[in-house]
Amino acid sequence: MEVGRVAHTPVRVPKMAELVAARLRRMIVRGELSEGESLPSETALMEQFAVSRPTLREAFRVLESESLINVRRGARGGARVQIPEGTVAARYAGVVLEYRGTTLKDVYDARTVIEAPCAGLLAERRTDDDLARLRAAVAEAEGLMDDPSAFIRAHMEFHALVVELAGNQTLGVLNGMVRHIIDQANWSHVDLDAGSQENIRANRRGFRAHGALVDLVAAHRCEAAEELWRIHLQEAEDYLLRSRSMTTVLDLLG
Repeated sequence: MEVGRVAHTPVRVPKMAELVAARLRRMIVRGELSEGESLPSETALMEQFAVSRPTLREAFRVLESESLINVRRGARGGARVQIPEGTVAARYAGVVLEYRGTTLKDVYDARTVIEAPCAGLLAERRTDDDLARLRAAVAEAEGLMDDPSAFIRAHMEFHALVVELAGNQTLGVLNGMVRHIIDQANWSHVDLDAGSQENIRANRRGFRAHGALVDLVAAHRCEAAEELWRIHLQEAEDYLLRSRSMTTVLDLLG
C-alpha cells in the first residue's frame, strides 16, 4: 500500500431499527424506563422516532431477544420493560461453549479464577451484616446434611453468596455465566451418587471448608481466605469430574 493512502474499509451503517433499539436500550439501562413500565403506544413511538411500524417492530424484536422487553400481542398487548438479568448472558455463554466443545474442566478452572479472588475481597471488605449472612447460610446447610438435594442447593447458594458479597459487579456477572453450567453439573452428580459414602464424605469436607472460610473472613485474613477457597474449589472439581459420563458442556447441556 502506498504511503499516505488510506485503505478503503467498508463502514456498515446501522439499520434504523437498530438505532431505535439502541435508544430504547439506553433508556432502560439508565433507569429512564422502569421495570414493568409499559412503553408508549406504537403510534406514539413511530411519531417520536419518525419510523414505520415494521421498523419499530423490528426494534422491539431486537430488545425482546435481549430480554429487555416483553411484548404481548393482541388488542390489549404492548411492550413492557424488563430489567437486564445475568441469566440471559449465562444461556448465551452456554451455547457458545457447547459449540466450541468446551470441557467441563475448562469451566471449573474458570470458576476458580473468578471465585477464589472473591473470597479474598470478601475478607477485606466484609461488613457485620455480610458476616451474619454467611453464618446463617452455614447454619442452614448444617441442618440439611441428611438431605443430599437440599444440601447441594444450600452449598451452591453459599458459593454464589461469597461472590455477591465480594461486591464486584463484573465478577458477579461472569460468575453467573459459569455458575449456570456448574449448577447443572452439580445436580447431575447428585442424581448419580446422592447418599453414597463418597458423596457424604465430600459434603462434609465441603461444609467444613465453608465454615473455615467464614472464620477467615471474620478475621479479615484475605490471603488465607483466597487460598482456602482455591483449594476447596480444586477438591470439588476433582470430585465432580470423576464421573466420565460427561466431559464437555455439550454432554451436560446438550
